[in-house]
Amino acid sequence: MGAQIAAHFANAGVPALLLDVTAEAAAKGLQRARALKPDPFFTPDSWKLIATGGFDESLPRLRDADWILEAIVEQLEIKRQLLAKVDQSRRPGSIVSSNTSAISIAALADGRRDASRAHWLGTHFFNPPRYLRLLEVIPTADTIAAVIDAVCRFSDQHLGKGVVIAKDSPGFIGNHIALYGMARILEQVAAGGYTIEEADAITGPPIGRPKSATFRTLDLAGLDIVAHVVDDLHARLPDPSARAAFALPPFAREMVARGLTGEKAGKGFYQRIRRADGESEILTLDPSSFEYRAARRPQLPSLDAAAAGTTSQERIRALFQGRDRAGSFLRATLAPALVYAARVAPDVAHSPDDVDRVLRWGFGWELGPFELIDAIGIEAVLDAAREHSPELLNPIPPILEAAGAAGRQTIRTHALPPAGPGLEILRSARDASRVVRKNPGASLVDLGDGVLCVEFHSKVNAIGADTIQMLQAGVREAAKNFSALVVGNEGVNFSAGANLMLVLLEAQEENWDEIDAMVRAFQQSTMALRYADVPVIVAPAGLSLGGACEIALHGDRIQAAAETYLGLVEVGVGLIPAGGGTKEMTARAADQRPAGVADLLPPIQRAFEAIGFAKVSTSAPDALRLGYLQSTDGVTMNRERLIADAKASALRRVAEGYQPPVPRAAVPVGGDTVLAPLKLGIHLAWRAGRISDHDAVIGRKLATIMAGGVLPHPTTVSEQQLLDLEREAFLSLVAEPKTQARMQHTLKTGKPLRN
Repeated sequence: MGAQIAAHFANAGVPALLLDVTAEAAAKGLQRARALKPDPFFTPDSWKLIATGGFDESLPRLRDADWILEAIVEQLEIKRQLLAKVDQSRRPGSIVSSNTSAISIAALADGRRDASRAHWLGTHFFNPPRYLRLLEVIPTADTIAAVIDAVCRFSDQHLGKGVVIAKDSPGFIGNHIALYGMARILEQVAAGGYTIEEADAITGPPIGRPKSATFRTLDLAGLDIVAHVVDDLHARLPDPSARAAFALPPFAREMVARGLTGEKAGKGFYQRIRRADGESEILTLDPSSFEYRAARRPQLPSLDAAAAGTTSQERIRALFQGRDRAGSFLRATLAPALVYAARVAPDVAHSPDDVDRVLRWGFGWELGPFELIDAIGIEAVLDAAREHSPELLNPIPPILEAAGAAGRQTIRTHALPPAGPGLEILRSARDASRVVRKNPGASLVDLGDGVLCVEFHSKVNAIGADTIQMLQAGVREAAKNFSALVVGNEGVNFSAGANLMLVLLEAQEENWDEIDAMVRAFQQSTMALRYADVPVIVAPAGLSLGGACEIALHGDRIQAAAETYLGLVEVGVGLIPAGGGTKEMTARAADQRPAGVADLLPPIQRAFEAIGFAKVSTSAPDALRLGYLQSTDGVTMNRERLIADAKASALRRVAEGYQPPVPRAAVPVGGDTVLAPLKLGIHLAWRAGRISDHDAVIGRKLATIMAGGVLPHPTTVSEQQLLDLEREAFLSLVAEPKTQARMQHTLKTGKPLRN
């Protein structure tokens, strides 16, 4: 964990010193971190910002550190012994914190100097720290305000964390509340009423939680580690009835004894095996025999029926109220967990909002406990709790009783607010009714200060005719009544790309004129962004693929979330980027040549491989390496600050005296000096069996565009000529039966087809 935390500091561009018992152990820890999947590093070179050393000889180097973070074994006395040595080596005024999921932060400070206690606090990063946004900050009574503020501000703005200040109570906020609910689920499985597969089917996406649900999550976390935290809660909680609730059933204890602890042991609640035919299969543990059996598909029709709900709230309410096995399971497990959260919230957190944020950011829930209560209704939750856990209602938690006394079925009368100023400003603008124009695919929203935003809100933010219409309207409206334009949204993913289903349907009907018109309209939209009268800042985050990447490439600037996965992936469905993406990557390649170098092949080759292999960046810094971002673009670590940062970038461009760029009338292209070697590479890859016949067809068309066409020698062409080549290649490929088969396969399975 220490190595992964150091990795995330390196991702933020902050040099880190990783210490372990010996320098060799620290180096091995860093090496293990570099091999982890998912990768804790933004780029292959990020690890170079981390130095290593041992406690024996390197503690004096702590004098150079601003923040010293302890993340060793979860044993109080061992931590205290190390922290005493740290106090002797640290620079006065430096911050010291512990990354612990269970141990009292105040107890760790016992016996230390006043100056040390003033600069001491807990900072509980969630694993893996790159991907889980939550950071619980746990001050003590002695921690000075300046230290709390510095850690919270730095972690928010530079590490991209969702920061919640927790009270120094057992398990803090997240583990305390989440593990109570997990214990109730284990009870139901231990009682034999539900299989592991059924419990996971109910407690995953249907109730707004990750696909890993309960038991796959336990396998990932490690059952032994979970058992340790549960035992700590059982030992330290002051309420006897609460302590009794934190107990693993005998079968889970036996699993730990047998070493069936999950992913790291190769088996836990699930086990992946390789069958004789070479295919992998996931087996499920039978808790009664501790043998693994073939997975059984749960038969829970209500889960399919609930999927028709248009919102998470509607779906969860329908499942909870259902008179079937899924509904019974939720009333027996979720209802007690929600009432327990309401009961302990004042002891662990400073507000119900903080509780909801912790479960959202740390555990991937769509709705926090209090949001779930509001979705289901207070009386329905209390009724279920009376049946299954009546001890929780003696007395009824005050927050629930107060709402009921006021005649409300919800705790809040509004949605969970943004966590602070400058966060989720697009949502705040919508809530203030600053929507200028709207259609089913996108909206124009006034962000204030003369900045307009085009917000996508179609399904998966796919780009269709409505989106294109609103992009063009946004450019016109911004030029007329605003100073700048931002293109972005606050969804998990910026956009999965163009509406592939629509293109396939038109191709199957052989409506070639319709497809030609669609491609022309998209090209016109991206070019309008590029040459708008006002600066256009595109703010991608999460998946930003295909057409979404093309939109980003045509902004005046990109302000990308750190976790942005940009890529021109059209080749995967048998097409080429035709919304200006191939044109833009070709033109950028020409611009990247060092001064005085005439050879276009090396930069074109790199761009060709990015498109031809459908490379997707693993982060925003990686997108810079692939050529999708440029040095003038910005990166935002905290996703919730993305639109605010994009707006700030737009206003800076206005203040600098923005002038629209002059259209490229002469893009250098290589003609046959580029086309011939690219075609040779394609042929050799085909001969070696690395690509299929159809891959070769696509590759040759892509190479022809990036060479500027079939030209005998290097020359220049206009942007429009490259756009025309894109469109012609797209139309010819979409008519190919093999391309249509690829499109159909991807739409059905979500995976590419090699044919």
